[in-house]
Amino acid sequence: MKLKVRLIKFVLRKAGFHIDYTVPPEAHRSVVVFAPHTSVWDFIIGKMVFVAMGVNIKFMIKKGFFKFPVKRLLLKWGGIPVDKNRIRMLPVDVGNIIKKSDKMAILVAPEGTRKLVKSWKRGFYFIAEYAQVPMALGYLDWKTKKGGIGPCVYPSGNYEKDLKIIQDFYRGMQGKHPERFNL
Repeated sequence: MKLKVRLIKFVLRKAGFHIDYTVPPEAHRSVVVFAPHTSVWDFIIGKMVFVAMGVNIKFMIKKGFFKFPVKRLLLKWGGIPVDKNRIRMLPVDVGNIIKKSDKMAILVAPEGTRKLVKSWKRGFYFIAEYAQVPMALGYLDWKTKKGGIGPCVYPSGNYEKDLKIIQDFYRGMQGKHPERFNL
């Protein structure tokens, strides 16, 4: 086991987090829906959980963050710069990245922000639909201090029906700031 993975597991254990190591095989080529996302810590610890699980997850972040000195770190961690001026083309752009890869898991926070939102953004669904891959339900629950990847949901073409299945999975989970999470 690599030193990096052992170190990450040690840090997570010391912080009181538990990992569910069950990874659906389809998760390695999927859109990983990640919720709750209420703090930068949700993402950082969640990313550590996925590394410890052996799931190579890429993530999208505004291209404005890709500046010295953090650019190299973001790229090394799997960051994909996103141009907000091309936001309408994002599902196609990201879908094409997934289509060209045998093993590509892209993490998407459906809230689209760490703040409280009334409804989730639909981009994660359109990316999965375009790329013809499942949506793996990634999570970090601060209430139980458990993280992992739950079931995979394939887009049926009925967004509302699929969203209900997805949100039912996350019901009862809490982010670092529970008041910022809404289903």
